[in-house]
Amino acid sequence: MADWLVPDWDAPASVRALCTTRAGGASKGPWAGFNLAEHVKDDNSSVAENRRKLKRGCEGLERIQWLTQIHSPNCVSADGHSLPEADASISDQAGLACAVLTADCLPVLLCDSAGEQVAAAHAGWRGLLDGVLINTVTAFHAAPGTVQAWLGPCIRQPRFEVGAEVREAFLARFQGPAEQAIKACFVSASEPGKFLCDLAGLAALQLRALGLSAISDSGLCSYDDPRFYSYRRQNPCGRFASLIYRLP
Repeated sequence: MADWLVPDWDAPASVRALCTTRAGGASKGPWAGFNLAEHVKDDNSSVAENRRKLKRGCEGLERIQWLTQIHSPNCVSADGHSLPEADASISDQAGLACAVLTADCLPVLLCDSAGEQVAAAHAGWRGLLDGVLINTVTAFHAAPGTVQAWLGPCIRQPRFEVGAEVREAFLARFQGPAEQAIKACFVSASEPGKFLCDLAGLAALQLRALGLSAISDSGLCSYDDPRFYSYRRQNPCGRFASLIYRLP
């Protein structure tokens, strides 16, 4: 589909990855467009039609691993049938997509250089802090240096205001990056005790600390770009999907 994003990265030819937008969907009202989430009080039949359209538009896609996302560090092996409480999944099965739904949180797609495993992670600040990317990278059979990642559209630093407690939590227990690097991802906001957080920057720092060198960032802001749903811009709203799979 022309309106979907395809990551600009050097993935193996057997790997397919994409990020949907709001364009072309059946949803109405505040969810208008291509909402793919069932938990946001959208009409169930509209969501089902959007999911069918997503599947039809993807070459070689047989099943999608949806998740009950709970801002956790949990990464599960995809089966395409269950709906586990997790925020990341990994697969080595051809035609089975790992997918995450977002509307400001950071979607991260990953694959190894041989195209034998693919993964998708939902990295809101809570899940990121608690280790969702660590658990996803360590689930790969391949060495971290052979794994590459794509950071999708998320709320970016000029728009992502957080309290001092979030900054302090990252400084206290975010694994991998040096303290000064973490501090650089938080800029003082105009209101005292508030900071502008670079969510994608924090994720990239941790991925590098884990041993990844091939990290591509879309640079897109879900808040500023009307192609995407944004919870902070409009609530209620839908969710867009980022997914990745291997061709049969």
